[in-house]
Amino acid sequence: MLPQHDRYDFVPLPERRDYSWPGAKRLAFLLTTNVEWFAYGAGLGHDPAKTGEPQTHRNYSWRDYGNRIGVWRLFDLLDELKLPAAHNANSLLYDYAPQIMAAIRKRGDEVVAHGRTNAENLRGLWQPDEERILREVTETITRHEGRAPDGWMGSGAYETAHTPDLLKELGYKYLMDWPMDDQPVWLRTRSGPLLSVPYPIELNDSQAIVHRKQDAADFCDMVVDQFDEMIEQCERHPLVMNVSVHSYVFGQPFRLRRLRGALKHCLQHPKAARAWWTRPRDVAAYCYLLEPGIVP
Repeated sequence: MLPQHDRYDFVPLPERRDYSWPGAKRLAFLLTTNVEWFAYGAGLGHDPAKTGEPQTHRNYSWRDYGNRIGVWRLFDLLDELKLPAAHNANSLLYDYAPQIMAAIRKRGDEVVAHGRTNAENLRGLWQPDEERILREVTETITRHEGRAPDGWMGSGAYETAHTPDLLKELGYKYLMDWPMDDQPVWLRTRSGPLLSVPYPIELNDSQAIVHRKQDAADFCDMVVDQFDEMIEQCERHPLVMNVSVHSYVFGQPFRLRRLRGALKHCLQHPKAARAWWTRPRDVAAYCYLLEPGIVP
């Protein structure tokens, strides 16, 4: 037999039970930004020119552009369009850039736990070491926000074999590391079910622009095409559309204009009233209220 994870069962879309989102909506639209801090000259991190380049002043400062400039442009865009958002945030940002976290709090947006820094990830960690990091991140966010984070998105979407178990035991309601579906799915853990909320690898500017070398027009065409298709498909099955952007990628002015146009297209679509413009914690909270067996 092939090695398997045993976290979820195979339930094809046509065999699933139907349900609607609050207000009889059919498509849950999520916009998730990634607000990250990196080590200088060490650790992991993207490079705008070439995959696998060593960590230098150049790629550190390019990524720090997202904290100094890019994220503020994204906040302005969200305010302009009156869109709610979630923010995958490294917990060390509370020390480095507390103004960013205060702005997220002021907007009433969701802070999704995103590790300590994107200069590290969980791969290869022994369970006690991983638990220590997860606990540190959780306690930092709780101390600053006055509430524990509901959701987790791993740095680089990396996990160990124990991550869902540890997250469940720390009180998390959902995670977004498993891109296997367009609907929420229950994951099995050793302490009970944990919800997987859809999060994109494809509709993710880091993957599309930094790795696949697509441009802003390509990415925003993907956003438009995804929405146009899913707003039709959701009449048969309730769906989640999650768009992931990074402050150092789409915070650049020449890309921001394209993103504004794509989001306006979605908001002004003739069937936009069928969409629930929301945050992942609200999707998760609603799923926990549904009758057992409805969410696969």
